[in-house]
Amino acid sequence: MEVLTIFQIIILILSVVIHEVAHGYAALWMGDVTAKYAGRLTLNPIKHLDPMGSIILPAILIMFNSSFILGWAKPVPYNPYNLRNKRWGELVVAIAGPISNILLALLISLVVRLYPGGLSMAFVEIAFIAVLINLFLALFNMIPIPPLDGSKILFNLFPGFALKYRTRMEMSGPFLLIIFVMFFSSFLAPVAFYIARLMTGF
Repeated sequence: MEVLTIFQIIILILSVVIHEVAHGYAALWMGDVTAKYAGRLTLNPIKHLDPMGSIILPAILIMFNSSFILGWAKPVPYNPYNLRNKRWGELVVAIAGPISNILLALLISLVVRLYPGGLSMAFVEIAFIAVLINLFLALFNMIPIPPLDGSKILFNLFPGFALKYRTRMEMSGPFLLIIFVMFFSSFLAPVAFYIARLMTGF
């Protein structure tokens, strides 16, 4: 396995871990301690790794030169009934994950922008990959298909829609997600790549 491939997998693992920890801290901030008691408010990857989603699938996609990199960690548990704000609490928890990836992409881009001449090309290339992966994760998770974060955001913004369709969508969510990954997720890659170029100037 190439060194760059290894870096891609490491970056993806760290990014999905930060994504899930952000959910946990958002839930804690909103009053739910489930993730804290489960020991999931940690950046230790071992606590979050899903063998298929965090290692096997990303490695396969990278080795086959896929146009997108997909992966996930074990979801951080939380109890929506414990959230202080019953109207917006679930939305805050859901959006915390994608926001963490966007902030991470912005931070890395800032480093590249501030030190353009003082960084090796190898570092800049790895930094660009990190920005690209985090943007893709943010975009992918905003897709409104259960169990992705975008579906929880949709249901909270439109409670009437959620009352009518949520159960049905959550039951068919895995099937819809497979269809999306197979036929439509590749369209996210050019969008993520374009935004990454704008952010890094690379």
